[in-house]
Amino acid sequence: MITILGPTASGKTPVAARLAVEIDGEVISADSRQVYRRMDIGTGKDLEDYMVSQRDGSFVIPYHLIDIREPGTKYNLFEYQQDFFDAYQDIRSRGKVPILCGGTGLYIEAVLKGYHLSPVPQNQELRDRLEGKTLVELTQMLTELKQKTGSNMHNTTDVDSCQRAIRAIEIETYNIEHPTPRRELPPVDSIIIGIDIDRELRREKITRRLKARLDEGMVDEVKALLEEGISPEDLIYYGLEYKFVTEYLMGQTSYDEMFTRLEIAIHQFAKRQMTWFRGMERRGGKINWIDATLPMDEKIEIIKQLITDDES
Repeated sequence: MITILGPTASGKTPVAARLAVEIDGEVISADSRQVYRRMDIGTGKDLEDYMVSQRDGSFVIPYHLIDIREPGTKYNLFEYQQDFFDAYQDIRSRGKVPILCGGTGLYIEAVLKGYHLSPVPQNQELRDRLEGKTLVELTQMLTELKQKTGSNMHNTTDVDSCQRAIRAIEIETYNIEHPTPRRELPPVDSIIIGIDIDRELRREKITRRLKARLDEGMVDEVKALLEEGISPEDLIYYGLEYKFVTEYLMGQTSYDEMFTRLEIAIHQFAKRQMTWFRGMERRGGKINWIDATLPMDEKIEIIKQLITDDES
């Protein structure tokens, strides 16, 4: 398998789609929010990236684990790991090459290393006890739990809202009290490609892309989700665009304040993504970094050479 990762706005999806044309591959998304239907602009699905035009014709690249859940539901790592493995086996059974692509480092590392996970039910008593605590307090509690368990299952990438922090505490607490049963899925051997984008260029692209998404109707997208009956709390749970736009629509912030706070949050999120990827390297994962500004043809040739070297 080939894995292509990078922070938000690094341009990893077009690389994955173009590579799929070259090596007869299909893309498996590693994005924790693109699983939701009708959450398109805010999650940056950019499905047009999967339509690749070449001199010898146009190609629509098959993609997996996008638009597989309804908004308002809570999709978790346990479910992702199983869904990934099903897609991975399906792709390989048809003689195609799986290409894992995304920026959710926890999801990527979980499937590459074959994390042993157990399904974690909601603990209402615990949730009631945690209600009213600040994000800072919840994050400290999570840190202390991780120190007890030696877990690397969560970091601040996954706790950018109180709801997410409570869920992470719930999972860690459950795993302390219920160490078994655990489902075992095998680790997956993969060449890992990282799209390396300069910090200032990344910041510039994030700002430009945020403005474009707002112009494309991101506020209307969130408004439509609210109108179909999805609760504000559920949308805020998804973080970033859905958190800040929902708060704006609920009258809690002005448009300008929403934009400023969201822009800052996305910059911080991209920084945390890079922190996770560097952590993957410290934990023994070899990431082959490629300059995001290189021409597409050059990027693809570098990746194909890495594949050839790995096979030899």
